[in-house]
Amino acid sequence: MSRVLRSLRRRNPLGAPRRPPARFRPHYDPEAFGRFSEAIARFIGSARFLVFQTVSVIVWVLVNAFLYPWDDNPRLFLLNLAFSTQAAYAAPLILLAQSRQAERERQQADLDRRTNMRALADTEYLARELASIRLALGEMPTRDYLSEELGRVEEELTRLRARLGEPAQAED
Repeated sequence: MSRVLRSLRRRNPLGAPRRPPARFRPHYDPEAFGRFSEAIARFIGSARFLVFQTVSVIVWVLVNAFLYPWDDNPRLFLLNLAFSTQAAYAAPLILLAQSRQAERERQQADLDRRTNMRALADTEYLARELASIRLALGEMPTRDYLSEELGRVEEELTRLRARLGEPAQAED
């Protein structure tokens, strides 16, 4: 009996919280939530939102001042509560949007770095090929060099013929 209890305790320790069944686990798409947070951050950072918020505050203060002229504190604590709630939600959403943007920039920088490395490797390869072509062309005889060499060979032939006593050939 004690073996059965020990095996059950090993499988389901009493100190560990029970997990809900897999079908009841909430699931959210982090990518969709990230896109939503970026949209909210873009809206909160826009001039349209600032104008809307300023007009809302002015209307709130005026309505409370005229509807409740006897009240020394014209319900501004509700406005303060609304701003606090907005700030409590806006700050994490903006931070999430910033971290997603930083991740995108990091990936873009990594892609740029890899592209630059490939371009550098291609440029170095082409520089080596161009250098080898220049070396190969440097070893090739030029027209001036060939004409000089042919002139020397003709002079040498003329001297040899003169030594051997052969008559000089007429040139074409």
